[in-house]
Amino acid sequence: MTVVAAMAVGVFCATVAAALTGSMQRRTATVAAPRRLAARRARANTWLQQAGVGVGPATFVWASLLAGAFTVLVTAALTGSLFVALVPGVTVALLPRGYYGRRRRVRLREVQRAWPDGLRDILASITAGLSLTQAVTNLASTGPPALRVALARFPELARVVGTGPALELVKDDLADATSDRVIEVLVLAQERGGSIVREILEDLVRATTRDIKLLDEIETEGLESRINARAVMVLPWLVLVALTARPGAFRDFYRSPGGVLTLLVAGTLTGVGVVVLGRLAREPVEVRPFATADPA
Repeated sequence: MTVVAAMAVGVFCATVAAALTGSMQRRTATVAAPRRLAARRARANTWLQQAGVGVGPATFVWASLLAGAFTVLVTAALTGSLFVALVPGVTVALLPRGYYGRRRRVRLREVQRAWPDGLRDILASITAGLSLTQAVTNLASTGPPALRVALARFPELARVVGTGPALELVKDDLADATSDRVIEVLVLAQERGGSIVREILEDLVRATTRDIKLLDEIETEGLESRINARAVMVLPWLVLVALTARPGAFRDFYRSPGGVLTLLVAGTLTGVGVVVLGRLAREPVEVRPFATADPA
């Protein structure tokens, strides 16, 4: 055992020295791996952007892990069992993702629900004789609250780069399929101009209203099942922490080999249940055919 430990320490020291001096041999990466990594990083950045998180993916993950580790330490000190503390720690580590996931859905729904009223405002402004640029600028200051936030940069961008590119930048900021369709039609209306703009906007209002109604129905039908699934997962572990918070038969049992085995099996089943329920309850993500393609 001493020889193995010495070899491990030697390998670690040699690896650190090679990394610091830059002499470590780099593995030749395949072309597919960086592309997959870049796509995954792009999806993570889009997710965080939609949720309104002001940090990058790495910072978000590390903050979640630190919160989970702190919870493990506190719960282990309270219950006297590291195994009892693992599941609450994992739960707390996943809480930021759950919170910002819900916040992301709320933000996107608010913008999606605001588009019909916002388009009617644009249509009224155009009917009054304003240009599309002026109509969208007015929407950024007097429209529905969700669209005021979404279009806050548009007036300045329109003055600098023009209406079409400004709308494209707003589309990239929102990163939402419904907003993509709306903004693409606005760009088309800006390019075509003339009396056809009103007809395009009227058709867009009707189509967007139907889309929002369908999204609301899908979300309402799955809300109760999601709440029940999370309660079933969390409540038994809260009861377990309460039972082992004080010295007694429960704490002694879960410190014994049989109790540890029970916790390992229960934790594994809970993890499997979370993954399965998460996949079953996952809302289908609408493809963004109008998303701006990343340069190769």
